[in-house]
Amino acid sequence: MHILITGGTGFIGVPLVEALLARGDQITLLSRKFSKAKSLFNGRVSLIGSVSNSAIQVDAVINLAGEGIMDRRWTDQRKKKLRDSRIGVTEDILNWLQKTRQKPKALISGSAIGFYGNHPEPTELDETASPRDCFSSKLCQEWEAVAYDAADLGLRVCTVRTGVVLARHGGALQRMWFPFFMGLGGPIGSGKQWFSWIHLDDMVNLLIYLLDHQDISGPVNATALVPVTNAEFSRQFAKALQRPAFFTMPEFVVNALFGEASELLLEGQRVVPKKIVSHGFRFQFPKLEQALSNIVNGQTCQKSSKLYSY
Repeated sequence: MHILITGGTGFIGVPLVEALLARGDQITLLSRKFSKAKSLFNGRVSLIGSVSNSAIQVDAVINLAGEGIMDRRWTDQRKKKLRDSRIGVTEDILNWLQKTRQKPKALISGSAIGFYGNHPEPTELDETASPRDCFSSKLCQEWEAVAYDAADLGLRVCTVRTGVVLARHGGALQRMWFPFFMGLGGPIGSGKQWFSWIHLDDMVNLLIYLLDHQDISGPVNATALVPVTNAEFSRQFAKALQRPAFFTMPEFVVNALFGEASELLLEGQRVVPKKIVSHGFRFQFPKLEQALSNIVNGQTCQKSSKLYSY
């Protein structure tokens, strides 16, 4: 299978590309980071800087492009960059799809559980849950809406509402590692907010599963079977590191540090992966204790590479 991937040099993209190459797929990366891609993949992928005038023919597109939503405070300028890196790239893909004669069969496009907005209550949210009014939700709604325009062109479209992806080298866990290892970790705010997570191995497997299963379309929650509260996550992460977790980060400190973006840390969603489970997907790490044990013991997706062949 020939697959066009955006975001292929990122945290999720790199192990995904490695997994697809390992099973014999042909990969073309849409990227501006040619030197990084060449260093990472050593000539094993094709590179293009734009699709606007490209005559490339592929079987599927996996769109993972997007600036890190928690990397900086949400100023007006930063919000524009977040939109452009998600919606703008997806619009570029859609414009190319409208022009190309031989269209791919599927578009698997990124989204996030931020789609649902803030849900501090313990209600489980599957793919049918309604969004709430906040910046992260509106961003995801616009992002998904552009992707679904590809369905009008005959493509099967999946939007992947991703939770907090856990791995040792990258993402949220890497940022938490040092304070927790030094015994300075602990809950954020009340600790009662829900934390919906997924192990990087399962994230990669899930994307490949969507690629291979033509009967799945629409929104798909990419979260583990058992979400936990922030306090429970803190307790289990500290336990895996064999460290205490006595400290807390008060809400006023979080607000001072992150501004409007603090809503992602102080309020959460109890998201469950109902659709992907109903289609037969099996998680390697359904529970947090299993996932953290695997990660703390030094395995990553690239090292363990236990990928299902569906």
